[in-house]
Amino acid sequence: MPQLNPNPWFMILMLSWIVFLLILPSKIIAHTYLNEPTTQNTEKLTAQPWTWPWT
Repeated sequence: MPQLNPNPWFMILMLSWIVFLLILPSKIIAHTYLNEPTTQNTEKLTAQPWTWPWT
């Protein structure tokens, strides 16, 4: 029964893990944003004091 022979399947398993652990993370990390996002409005908003009617 060829399914019980672990030789070819073990090599396929090892090669696929090498791809997943070594090659793919470097390709995923290479996709970084070129421009960092900045806020459109940089002025600080001042909070208006709230006048409570019962004090």
